[in-house]
Amino acid sequence: LTDHPETMPVFERLFQAEWASYYGTGGPGNAHQDLLAYSNRSHLPIGLIAFVGSEPCGIVALKSESITTHKHLTPWVGGGMVAPQYRRHGIGAQLVSALEGVARNLGFKVIYAGTSTANSLLDREGWQFVELAQYDGEQVSIYEKTL
Repeated sequence: LTDHPETMPVFERLFQAEWASYYGTGGPGNAHQDLLAYSNRSHLPIGLIAFVGSEPCGIVALKSESITTHKHLTPWVGGGMVAPQYRRHGIGAQLVSALEGVARNLGFKVIYAGTSTANSLLDREGWQFVELAQYDGEQVSIYEKTL
């Protein structure tokens, strides 16, 4: 994300559409601020983006915190999304794999993810289910991956 700040408006719109209750009008989140925060190379949070040709199509971030009921776990894969027209083409898996490499290079031995929608992706990519947790009014699966 640091190398392509021109993509931020695309991801702002995707965040607002996909997570309207959080990033939409009246929601507590600010997509622009969160994306700016992901614009780092050597410290968390770090955002990675994917392109199809010259079109930005996916994003994922490595963050120190995500599921606040599990503050004892770090770092987390979060903010992951692929534009609807590019889903089911392996882009999410490539983003997660690239983020695992970033985490490994930063010296992390284990990373975590919390999801209510990407269970099959994490299962396919060799992540281990840890537990179900109630978070922000929904049931979320917590996963870990040893690097």
